Amino acid sequence: MMIKFVTTWGDPIKVWAMCVCLIGSSGAVAQQEPVSRATSEDVEAEDPVARAYRQLLELDDAALTEVDEWIRKANQTQDGVNDPSLINLPAKIEQRLKPVRKAYDEFIEKHPEHVGVRLAYASFLTDRGDELAAVPHLTKATELDPDNPAAWNNLGNHYGHMGPVKKAFECYQKAIQLNPDAAVYYHNYGTTVYLFRKDAKEHFSISEEEVFDKALELYAVALKKDPNNFDLAEDIAQTYYGIRTQTPPRKMARPKEALEAWDYALKIAPGENEKQGVYIHQARILLGLDQVAEARQALDKVNLPVYQGLKERILGNVNERTDEILPPAVLR
Repeated sequence: MMIKFVTTWGDPIKVWAMCVCLIGSSGAVAQQEPVSRATSEDVEAEDPVARAYRQLLELDDAALTEVDEWIRKANQTQDGVNDPSLINLPAKIEQRLKPVRKAYDEFIEKHPEHVGVRLAYASFLTDRGDELAAVPHLTKATELDPDNPAAWNNLGNHYGHMGPVKKAFECYQKAIQLNPDAAVYYHNYGTTVYLFRKDAKEHFSISEEEVFDKALELYAVALKKDPNNFDLAEDIAQTYYGIRTQTPPRKMARPKEALEAWDYALKIAPGENEKQGVYIHQARILLGLDQVAEARQALDKVNLPVYQGLKERILGNVNERTDEILPPAVLR
């Protein structure tokens, strides 16, 4: 599950931490909207501060694009921690981003009340794993512009990561109040409620089952507002793995709803890789329901090498369970 930070123009941007990405974590979120390149006429007419801000965002975008490419190539080497290029990559990344940080500091020194640069800098710092340094800028953004929903969302993301979590709930509520049409705020709010169930139970004075319901309700609103968002649909479907029966053996409590969620994710999957990932999940849930024939059919649709090992493990479980539930005469 992933938390989305947003820019002042309201679009989610990706978040990566250097050491996390290097080990292949799926910590990245939605891509940042490319900074538009103004025409010469636009530049001439543009306010000097706005032009400097745009150029700063372009500098940021160029640096992170280059760093992302380095990380992508490093993840493809599969040479392990003894690969010199992989060992030296964090220092190389730090050196590439150093002038960007300096440019942000200089801009803020000249324009300390610029809300957009506070949010952009906070996102930049969070990207590089320096959340504590980002906090003053997020807080300042909410002080400078208390009606800015992106500022509240991003501050909520910080509290969701670093605590206290209950403040995250309040920030997301504020963001939604200011902009009830932004799916990303409901998505982040739902994810935080789901992940921090104990805090949610205490904050809202509800049971764990009601916490699940609340998270799913927030997700449902998000999906209604952004029905073609595969990452969101996948998060919703993944949620059902954590909703278990209370009495042992603890099993998935809502398998029917889980299958429906994966069916929807399959319908909007953007490519074959995503579709085959969904087939894997469908097979797992069908196996849990002892629908071994249907689970086998789902696995038959999986042929990409990236899923081969997982497919074989699940298929082994399907075969084992088939032997257990079907009489020998039927198998013959």
